[in-house]
Amino acid sequence: MKKFNLIFIIAVAIGLAGCQSKVQYGDATEVETVNENFGSTDLQAITAKMVDSMLTFPPIVAMTANDRPIIFVDKIKNKTSEHIDTESVTDSISNKLLRSGKFRFIDMTKVDAVRKQLDYQNNSGMVDPSTAINFGCQIGAQFMLYGNLSSIVKQDGSTKDVYYKMTMRLMDLETGLIEWSDEKEIRKVKSKSFLGL
Repeated sequence: MKKFNLIFIIAVAIGLAGCQSKVQYGDATEVETVNENFGSTDLQAITAKMVDSMLTFPPIVAMTANDRPIIFVDKIKNKTSEHIDTESVTDSISNKLLRSGKFRFIDMTKVDAVRKQLDYQNNSGMVDPSTAINFGCQIGAQFMLYGNLSSIVKQDGSTKDVYYKMTMRLMDLETGLIEWSDEKEIRKVKSKSFLGL
């Protein structure tokens, strides 16, 4: 019995030694196919498609030829059944558009923080009035960029099909007209072998 326990302990020790994890850096742009869920490759594909589409759309090209319109980006709505960090999608699209040099942005997520800072500067009595930023001097956005990410999931036996669709629109806030719209579709199919691998 003692011999069996010793063999068992040695086997467990060898097994644990062989289960050591290793962490290494990977290429952030490499295709990621760990599973069928929304991942980094999908985020990059959506971002590239939407930004390229918007920047090459003839009315947008004309609009940005001699001007840098001011946009605010509404957070992308997640209409899928899975948890997706749509704020990351929103940030990536905003960053690429800003880096294009064609647009200027207003960050609506920081309005409350800005309001508190302006209130502090103007009403606390602790800031030199000659250096305080006045209320009512900010520039309003001309356009709103917004969108939805939706999905359709179907499963039949060992095959699972996941379809994602990202739709985005650019609205002129003065007229309510949609100046640009596009969508990006992604389909992933996961199949299991009869061995479950």
